[in-house]
Order: sequence, then structure tokens, then C-alpha cells
Amino acid sequence: MSLQITAKMVSDLRAETGAGLMDCKKALVETDGNVEEAMTILRKKGIATAEKKSGRNAGDGLIDYYIHHGGKVGVLLELNCESDFVARNEYFQGLSRDICMHIAAASPACVSREDVDPELVKKEREIAAAQVAGKPANIIDKIVDGKIDKFLSGICLLEQNFVKNPDVTIQDLLTEGIQKMGENIQVKRFARFQVGE
Repeated sequence: MSLQITAKMVSDLRAETGAGLMDCKKALVETDGNVEEAMTILRKKGIATAEKKSGRNAGDGLIDYYIHHGGKVGVLLELNCESDFVARNEYFQGLSRDICMHIAAASPACVSREDVDPELVKKEREIAAAQVAGKPANIIDKIVDGKIDKFLSGICLLEQNFVKNPDVTIQDLLTEGIQKMGENIQVKRFARFQVGE
């Protein structure tokens, strides 16, 4: 006998995931009321939808800023979306503020790996290779690749763990925003200023 799916179950799942009511109901029916499995289905569907939308042009958005207490650190951010309607949305503006605050705290060097200067990567690769000199040749490349990967994920905004919730990256935040808003959302650029630097 299958479990009766109630309106409260659907509403609770929607509040938890931000997915549409019909999607929540379908996921609960499909999993016979198992909330954890329904959430997994919705997350997979949301990520797939977000990936489709990430290729669309994000020609609107806003310029936001954050000044840290005491005026010693400041951030300017351009966060893009597809429409003025979303740019004026409270959720989008909150996302923008969160990313500004994260940049102030975590001090990324660039938005993504594509923005990293190849000369910097080459230099870091040389340093990493020198650190593992003397190890067997067949594992040096793997160790160096691992060190470079860790270095890049530390300086690229999209790969950094969000300071307010280290379980998610900034890219995860953007993906969640795409799912909630139904539009492509991208960090176009940012500038971080610190007194004395």
C-alpha cells in the first residue's frame, strides 16, 4: 500500500528545496513519500536544469559592493543575470551581498581557472616539482598535479568554499540561484581593495 502524499509533505519539501509544487509532488509520489530520496531526485533535476541555463546570455544584473567594518577592506562585484526583473529580486541581491562578503573574507585572485595567468601556474608547478624532488618519477607528476589543483581551487572564487557555509562552493551557490530564479547567473568580475595593499 502506497503512502498518502499530503499537501503538507509537498509544502515542506518545497520549502526545503525551492523546487516547484508539482515537481515536489511528483518526486514524493515517485519515492513513495521518502523525503530524502525525493530531495535527491529534485537536486539532480535542478542541477541538470541549471546546467542547461548556464549557457544562456546573462546580459543584465547589478554592480554591488561590500565595505568591511572599519573601512579597511572593500569589494566591488558585477553579478549578471538575464533580466532586470531578476536583478531587482531580493534573493538575487542577497546572493550578490553574500558573494561580496565572501570575496572580502577569502580574498580570491580571480573568478575561475580560465582567468589565471599561465605564467603563475607554470611558476607554481616549478615550485611544487622542487618540493617533491627525489620521489619516484612515476608519482611526481601526480603529486604536482594535485598541488596545482589545490592551489587553483584556493585562488579561484567559483571553487572556494563559501565562508558562511563551507560545505558548499561559490559555484554551488550560483547553481542554486539558477535553480531558484530560473535564469543564468554569473559572476562577471570583481575587485577587492585592502588598505595598505
